[in-house]
Order: sequence, then C-alpha cells, then structure tokens
Amino acid sequence: MSISSLSKKLDFIYAILYNYNRKFWENLKKGEEKMIKGNVDLLKEILDKSQYTVAICGSGMLAEMGFITVKTPERAYEIEKKYGVSPEYLFTSVYYNTRSDKFFEFYKNEMLNINLEPTQSSYVLAAMERAGKLQCVITSNIYENPQKAGCQNVINLHGSVYQNKCPKCGRMYSLDYIKAAKRVPLCENCNTMIRPLVSLFGETLDSQLMTRTTQEIEKADVLLVLGTTLDSEVFSNYIKYFNGSRIVIIHKNSHYSDEKADIVFCDEPKNILTQLGY
Repeated sequence: MSISSLSKKLDFIYAILYNYNRKFWENLKKGEEKMIKGNVDLLKEILDKSQYTVAICGSGMLAEMGFITVKTPERAYEIEKKYGVSPEYLFTSVYYNTRSDKFFEFYKNEMLNINLEPTQSSYVLAAMERAGKLQCVITSNIYENPQKAGCQNVINLHGSVYQNKCPKCGRMYSLDYIKAAKRVPLCENCNTMIRPLVSLFGETLDSQLMTRTTQEIEKADVLLVLGTTLDSEVFSNYIKYFNGSRIVIIHKNSHYSDEKADIVFCDEPKNILTQLGY
C-alpha cells in the first residue's frame, strides 16, 4: 500500500471518528439538558406536595455575590500575607480581645467591604415563601440576604453583621456605625468596645439558634441544601435530624455525600432556582 493511499484511509478513519465523537458529545449534552429539565420538573412537583420545606444556605450562596470566603486556601494565603496572621486566628474572640485594632481592620476590610445586596437565589426563596412553598431558611452567612430579599422565617446560624452590641450596657449599633469608626468602634454610652454579634472562629454557636435549627429540620419533609453539602462542617450535625422524605442538593461542586440525596444539581443555586417559576 502506497503512502498516499494509506494517508487517505487514515484521513477517512479520522473523519469518521471525529463525526462520531462530535455526535456523542452533542447527544450527551442534549441528554444532560433533558435530565436537568426533568429534575427541575420533579423538584417543582416535590415542592408542590411538601407540607414543610426548609432551605439550608451555605457558603456557595456567598459565591454568587462574588465573595470568596476567608477559609479558602487562596484567600487565606492573601490575608496572611497582608496581615501577617492567618484568618483562622484573626477572626477569633482572642484576637478581638487582645488585638482589637487589628481585628477591626481585618473585619471591616475583608468581611464588610463587599457587595451586600441579595442575589437571585435569595429573591426566589422569598417568592417561594410567599407562595407557601418554603417554610424556613437556615443560613450560615452573616449578611442577611434572605431577609433583605423578603424572607420572613430565617435563622442566621452564625449571627449578623447588622447586629452589634455593647457587652457592658447592651446598647445596639448599626453596621454603618461599625464601618464609620476610625479604628475600634466604642460605645457612646460607656466607651466599651462594641462586639459584632457574629460567630467568630472556634466559638460555640448560640444555643437557642442551634435548638431552633434542629427543630426546623426535624419538622421538614423536604430539605433544600443550597451551596453546601450534606457533609458540611456547619450543617452535618443538624442534617442528621432530618426525618423527611426528600433531600435536594444544588451545589456547584459534586461531593461523595451527594449519593444520600434524591436530586442533585451540580450548578449554582441561582441557575436552578430561577427555573422554578416563582
């Protein structure tokens, strides 16, 4: 066989393989689209039948705001390089009490200097609540996005940046007051350092919030897990109390614990929730 004829045969085989490969991926994509559409329809059906639906919102919901949490390796490295201390130590009660100037420098620059407006996901959750399809939102985020979007029954498991209290006299202060302070925000009544009512790393969570979270999950017959996983460091101890019938996960990254769910969407919550039509 001449080199010329061999070359033609190889070109022919290559063309067949190329077309087969292209059709394979096109069909796979169409299949995925049908599967996602089918899952969205199934999710709507599940929500329609549910008597009590609870949504759990994790750090993936913050990612929709463009906020990268300080625990991610890249962000933690940048912060340690900037402040000379890791965020795991900066954002603690020890640092708040002993290096308050540095604590508030970090807190205001890295935790408060972001876009705090609700995302599409939060507005959909509020619409679901108004439609009677969602009974409670439990969030680990500290920016009150669900409330600002219109949700009424919300548990801020880690507190809120909008709640700031003088530990001595109990006077409450706004977020704007904290941001406007030149260094350490002090109480106007007693000159005591104000404490943001957010959960710092290593602190025990508010026992009342923990109890409410457990009770809400126990009541649920459908659990929406948004922007987090069933094995979440924050939520796993509460999820074990779920005795309902359906678990739905919407999270950008797949996880080994996904197999425990009834429906899994490997996507940002906003891309799926907005398809529900609320």
